[in-house]
Amino acid sequence: MRLLIVEDDSRVATALERSFGQQGIQISWVADGKEGFALAQAEHFDCLLLDVMVPGMDGFALLESLRHLGVMTPVIFLTARDSLDDRIRGLQAGGGDYLVKPFAFSELLLRVQNLLRRGAEDPEHVWTVHDLQVDSRGHLVFRQGKRLDLTPQEYALLELLMRNRGRVVLRSRVAEELWDSHFEVDPNLVDAAIRRLRRKVDDPFPEKLIQTSRNLGYVLERPKA
Repeated sequence: MRLLIVEDDSRVATALERSFGQQGIQISWVADGKEGFALAQAEHFDCLLLDVMVPGMDGFALLESLRHLGVMTPVIFLTARDSLDDRIRGLQAGGGDYLVKPFAFSELLLRVQNLLRRGAEDPEHVWTVHDLQVDSRGHLVFRQGKRLDLTPQEYALLELLMRNRGRVVLRSRVAEELWDSHFEVDPNLVDAAIRRLRRKVDDPFPEKLIQTSRNLGYVLERPKA
């Protein structure tokens, strides 16, 4: 196992390096966010441990930039910032966990192991159709490496299509999933939701992935040549 620590407190980093080393885990450590960003792109790591308040580029910006590039390495934030807003931002940026300082090494080790175990148990958390990627853990969407900003409803609709990629999703199924409806939903609502999603996922790109199956529903797939 190989971890990257981005932490500007040398005492914390040295202690983590020593403790992980005793577990047979290889550590790379940098004190600057920009250096961490470059290293996380250039080399393979099993997990990133990011302090939020580091020079050069803060931990949130670092992770957001990595996710924009499609780098999906699992991340745990290690920070003294313990507000609910900070925790939410870290998870929305694509972080898998958030540990507030001071912490016990045994807890951090367990969280790293659990995060990596989740990935082993659910290897297909990143789905791909052509140049479109959906990360179901972080609720992140990319097309041609560019992150797309979707509303919760748009994301839920896209995830439904992606989970069923290559298969037609009936309009009635879309209505049930989006509106948790046990009564008939106006088909125009479903079609409007699809149009809003297409504006972000398909319209800016030459190849259209959300296809209409006439009188039935919709399917997400690359058009046949």
